[in-house]
Parts: sequence; C-alpha cells; structure tokens
Amino acid sequence: MSLPAVPIDNYLPYMPDVTRCETSLRELNLMWRLIESTARMVCPQEAQAILPTIAATRAGFDRLERELVRSLVAEKIDHAMAALGTRAGYVIDIVVRNLYERTADVGFLATDRVLCEFVAGLTRDVDAVRARLLSYRRKYTVYDEILLLDPQGNVLVQTDPAHAVEGTQDPLLEQALASDGYVQIFRPTDLRPGLGASLIYAQRMLHPTTRQPAGVLCLVFGFEAEMAGIFRSHGDPAGRSILLLLDAQARVIASSDEHWIGRGARVPVNPDGAPRLLLHAGREYLVCTRRAEGYQGYLGPEGWQGQVMVPVDLAFTRDEGSALEALDPGTAAGLLSHARSFSPPLYEVIRATESIRRVVWNGQVVTAGRDIDRQRLKTILDQISETGARSNTLFAQSVRDLYDTVLASGLQRVGFVAHLAVDLLDRNLYERADDCRWWAMTPELRTILAQPEPQDGARETITPLLRYIHSLYTVYTRLFVYDRGGRIVAQSHDGGDDGLVGRRVDEATLQAVLALQDEQRYHVSPFQVEPWTDGRPTYTYHAAIRHPEDGHVVGGIGIVFHAERELLAMLRGAVGQRPDARAYLTDRQGRVIASTDPATPVGTVLAAAGPWLELPNGATASRVIEHEGHYVLLGASASAGYREFKTSDGYRDHVLAFVIETLGPVRRASARVGGAHDDGWTHGAARGGQEYATFYLGNDLLALDAACVREAVPAERMTSAPADGHPARVGLLPPTDNTAVRHFLWVYDLGRLLGVAAPADTAVQGRQIILVEHGGQTAGLLVDELHAVPEFAPNEIIEAPFGGAARRLIDRLIRARGGEVLIPVVDTVRLFAALRQGEERLASAA
Repeated sequence: MSLPAVPIDNYLPYMPDVTRCETSLRELNLMWRLIESTARMVCPQEAQAILPTIAATRAGFDRLERELVRSLVAEKIDHAMAALGTRAGYVIDIVVRNLYERTADVGFLATDRVLCEFVAGLTRDVDAVRARLLSYRRKYTVYDEILLLDPQGNVLVQTDPAHAVEGTQDPLLEQALASDGYVQIFRPTDLRPGLGASLIYAQRMLHPTTRQPAGVLCLVFGFEAEMAGIFRSHGDPAGRSILLLLDAQARVIASSDEHWIGRGARVPVNPDGAPRLLLHAGREYLVCTRRAEGYQGYLGPEGWQGQVMVPVDLAFTRDEGSALEALDPGTAAGLLSHARSFSPPLYEVIRATESIRRVVWNGQVVTAGRDIDRQRLKTILDQISETGARSNTLFAQSVRDLYDTVLASGLQRVGFVAHLAVDLLDRNLYERADDCRWWAMTPELRTILAQPEPQDGARETITPLLRYIHSLYTVYTRLFVYDRGGRIVAQSHDGGDDGLVGRRVDEATLQAVLALQDEQRYHVSPFQVEPWTDGRPTYTYHAAIRHPEDGHVVGGIGIVFHAERELLAMLRGAVGQRPDARAYLTDRQGRVIASTDPATPVGTVLAAAGPWLELPNGATASRVIEHEGHYVLLGASASAGYREFKTSDGYRDHVLAFVIETLGPVRRASARVGGAHDDGWTHGAARGGQEYATFYLGNDLLALDAACVREAVPAERMTSAPADGHPARVGLLPPTDNTAVRHFLWVYDLGRLLGVAAPADTAVQGRQIILVEHGGQTAGLLVDELHAVPEFAPNEIIEAPFGGAARRLIDRLIRARGGEVLIPVVDTVRLFAALRQGEERLASAA
C-alpha cells in the first residue's frame, strides 16, 4: 500500500540498519563535496571533462540523503503494517466463518421433530431427549452446552450437568420467542452462572400442530477453546506481537496472551491501518484493526474486530538467519535486478553505486592517451574510486537488510496465506462431517427406510425435508438418501432433476457405509466426479441411516459438497486483494483440487508442488524458487485437521495449500571472472602500455581501445529505435546536458553485432551505453556493465584465433593475469565498417 509521510525520527531508533545507511549517506555526501571542491582547485583543466558528472553525482547524493532514509523507513513500516493487517483479518474472518455455521445449526436443530414434540409437551422422555442432544454435541464438538427452555424460562433439558441451572430471567428468552430467526448474545448470563461472557445462539421452537412458540433452543458455543485454537494456530511464534478479538467498544474479549493484555482491557484501535504509533499502558505500539468482510452475508456479532499489536521496539527486530543468505548467489543477483519494481529505495541505492563507478570509468577514458598532466587527475580519480568502494561497503549491509526485509515479509505472507487456506478447508469440511452424521439421525428418514420396502410415498416425504435442509446449508450441491441396497430414493436438487432417483450408489461406497460401526462414523468419497456431482469433482460425505429400534443400517445419506464454488471462495478469501498472487489446493500427488489460476485448473498437476508433497501434516514452509520462468515466493502448508476431524476420527485426506506470488522474470546472474567489479588483478600490468576500456557483455569481459572511447552513459537515457533499421540498432540517444552527446546518436546492441544470442530479458535497466568514436563518427554500444580502464604491455596482446561473426570484429586478445584470463578486444575500425555496411545494405534495399 502507499504510505503517507511518516515522522521518521519516531522510528529510526528502532531501525539500526537504516541508521547505518543514514550515517553512510552523510559521510558520502561530505566526501563528494570535498572531491568536487578539490578537483576544481587542484586540476580544473584536467578534470574539466568529468566535473559535470561529478557535480551531477554529488547532487544525486544530496537527493539520496534527503529521500532515501525516509523511503527506507516507509518501506519497513509498510511491510510491518501489511503483516499486522493480514493476521488481524485472519482473526476476525476465521471467527465469522465459524459462527456462520452456528446460525445454520441453531435454525435446523430448532425444527427437530423429537425436540419440538418434547418442548410442546407431546412427549415426556427426558432421558431420550438428553441422549439426542448429547449425540448432537458429540458430533458438533464446538458446543459447550445445549439447553431447551420452556416459554417461562424453565430449563427442560441440558447437556452439561457440571453447570446445572433451573431457569433463566435473561432477556434472551423473550427476544428469541419474539423472533422468526436466531438471536445471538455475548455477555454474562444466568444460563451460565459464574462463567463470564458466553456466546449463545438461540432460536424459538414451534408446536408441531399449532405452530405457536413452545420453547427455546440455546446452543452455547465453546468460545474460549475456539479462540485459543485460533491464537495457537495463527499467532506469532516469536511472541513479539499479540492477537486480540475486540468488541464494538474496543474492549478485549479474547487475547492470545492474557498476561500481556487481558480480557476487558480497552485498547487503541487503528481501523485504517495508517502508520501511526498508539500508546497503551505506557508503551508505544504499531496497531492494525480489521472488521469482518463477511461470509455468506453474515458479519458476526455486531462490532467485533480482529486486532494485532506489536511494540514499536520489537516491530523491526530481525529473526536470526537471512532470507537472502538462504538463496544461491545467482538467484539473489537475479532478484536484485528487479529492484526498481521490487523495492524503489533499493533501486536508488544500486543506481547511486553504479554512478560512482561510471564517474571513475569516464574519468579514466577521457584522459587515456591524451598529452596532459594526468597525475593530479589520477589522484582525484583514485579518491573517487576509494570513496565509491567505501560507500559500496557501507551501503552493502543496508541494501542487504532492506532486501531481507522485503523477502522475509513476502515469505512470511505467503506462508500465512497458505496456512490460512488449508485451515479454512479443514474447518469447513469438519462441519460437513458433522452434518452428514446428524442428518442421518433424522427420525423421518429412519422410520421410512426401516420399512421392509419403502413405500412409493417415501420420495414425496423425504424430498421436502432434504430441500429444507439444503436451504439452510448452502454449501452443498445436493443431498440424497438411499436404501440399504444403495438405491437412491430422494434428493434435494432444486432444479427438479430427479434423474438420480432409482439409480444406485457404487458398490464400494455402499459397502463402506454399511460397515460404519456407529453413529459417530462417516465415509467420504475421494475427490472425484460421481453421478451426483454434476460433472465436477468434489467430496461426497456419507453417513449410515439406522433402524430407530435396533440400530442396524437401513440406508444412507450422501451430501455433495459444492467444491468448485466453496474451495475457490476459500482461496480467494485467503489471498485477499493481491493481484499477483495465485493459490492452489492439491492432494499429496500434487493434483489440483482448487485453483485461482486459470492456467492450472482442477485436475492438473501443479509443477511447483513437487518438493513439498511430503511436507508433514501441520507444517508450513515458504521459499523463493524459480517457477515457469519467474522468480516467485512460494508458501506451502499441509493439512493438520481441526478438532477431531482428520486427527482422531479415523478419516485421512491430506491436502496441501500453495500460494505463489511472482517477483519477476528469471535473470541469470553473472558468473564473472573474479566477481563483479573485481578489477584488482588488472593493476599488475606494466605502466606505459596501452589503455583499454573493459566492460561486461553478459558474463564475458571485453575491451575497447580507450583512446576511441568518449564516455559511458546510463542506458535508461536511450529512446526506442524504428523497427525497420539496422538489425543491431536498439535505440536513439538524445543530446544530454553534462555529457559528450551533442546530437542524436544511434545505439547498437554489441551482443547482436558479435552474433551473441539475444537474451530473453531485453530490459535496459542497469545497463550502460559506451560512446565510441572513429573517423569523425560516433555511435553508442549497448553493454551490460562497466569494469575498468587498465593498461597492458605489448607482449600481453595476441592475435585472436577464432572465426565467425565475432572474428570479423575481434582481432586481438589480452592475456590478463599472466594468461589466466583472455579478454577479446573489439576492433573499432572493423566495428564502424560493419555498421556502415549494414546501413548501406538497408538503404540499397529501400
């Protein structure tokens, strides 16, 4: 996000890496001023050619000193606030999704025929009703207590004898009796005396005959256990930050650390996520507050908010280890080449260090072969070079720290998102396992299927019931019921397509359902296309319908999860508004079961999943990898289950979530002789020899006669060239102040002239244009990086032995470092001849 101006002095004491950068910038600025002043006083004539460049570079560092520190501070705050916002959103969104299921539960259970007949006084078997409620609670383990109340508030039945109550005077009773829908409260209540605030969902129950209110059902949600699980799963392992759930008055109703900030405390909130410091209990915090985005239109209890707070003195503390050091040098260098888009402040530092090198290189080439007193200028150039080297060293740690901040923040984010995605999956499917088992206990279904031969009216009786259930639980494609032989007798499909009725479930599924040992067991079909899935792969949850008297299996119910819609919604909810992020759910073979990426649809194999398919359940990992020709951040998380689901209920289905964020195209790092900018080995040549301007083209070091080189300028100054020109012509260099360019010049790609294959990435960012002169003509050569301007003795020059396109332009080799390194020399005469011939051929063809 784009941040407004921030008071940097409030944050600098907690950012030692930025403080080091600020110090180095000030030192550098002073040195540049001293160098410029010295050059003007000591050798004004000799330095005339480079004084404008020195002045421009010094002005650039003036601007850097003013802007870079502020940008670095803003960048760090940006990443810190983004991480806080992500986790604050998770807290409230997970809660809201869970509570949405409770609104459906209470609405359905309040219509249960057995329970309604009991509260209406039509039946009197308290033990049977209590057993039914306990059976429900064993399946829906999110509830601490279930109570049935009569219209006067007397407790008819409850499931928690340890907290027995006789009745209630809570206004909840009247609210529920007067409402058509559910009522939710979160506060202390006499229904749960001495237990503090309770989250209760209540709905009135109607008399089966008169349809008048006969009682109230109360479901008491296990709020404390649920929040502890959320905090445990999504909290800060390092303990630097605290996760909170707040009410509408910004009071804490749940805390990940009660000893730090306890329940009931009022805390400052920051709903817009702006970078400001907020004071709580005498300590300054970065704070991010999020309201629920809503799920299926449900926003949760009114005013509830998720919040994350981190003390400012801990907000920028680095974990041990480095994201950058974990990468191979080639990947790190390739990522760094994307600095402009990846991190503008980082790009400015790189540009600054490049400009120092260009000043030295230009100063050396403009004096090469010229009859002037070069010693005084050499002293200035040496000072520039030494200052540049010192600055590079000072910058290096700051650059590395910022680079690590960007990478570490991104890696943490994709890991968070992947973990959230798979957690949402487990939580959602937990509810499906509960639903199928409870609906299988519906008395009407048990009675009808218990008949030796279900009557023809079974379909007319069961279908409305299934459709009513389906209307409350919209996450399903359809519900269907089948008899002991596997014949489907009814289904809920709203489209009226009864083609399934009369068909049979497959034998493997039928046998699995018939073998279920008790009402707590269920069966899930693999993620696949089946006759009842409308041609789309999904999970179907099955439970056995049992005889109402002896409990033997008389049929089954199948509930078809709408995987295509629901899983995609989970992934999109987890990813949020990041357009560069793609999310996937896969099985242990890497086969995609949900995807936000149209290029990798359901059923295909995710290529990037391979190394992570053995990730232990519950584990999360994140890495920088190369994927489909790009550097990407990859987060992977393996399913851990939720409560007893997938952990102790006998069901196993290991799903992984993957999140991929693209950083930029792969750019191969230079495996250069001696390392980039290592020109110390060229200094051993005999003085008095010929000077050569050396530079990099890809990984190769090449040279030009320094006497033919005017200067180098940044390639970003080039404009694009017409497409119908010389095949090596890539741009046009306009006249520029403070350079030797006095009129428009054509720029040619030296790699193409030498017959080198064009790189996949044609960006000019960070590249250089060398201005070469011969016979009164000047042309620009596009190269990758400048190196040095060393001298070589005649005995170090040999004739080039190879042929081909390069042989036409390269006739000599420099035997540097005692012959260990061979540097091809581009012949200026042949170069301009090749350029003229190419242009003449184009002119004659036209």
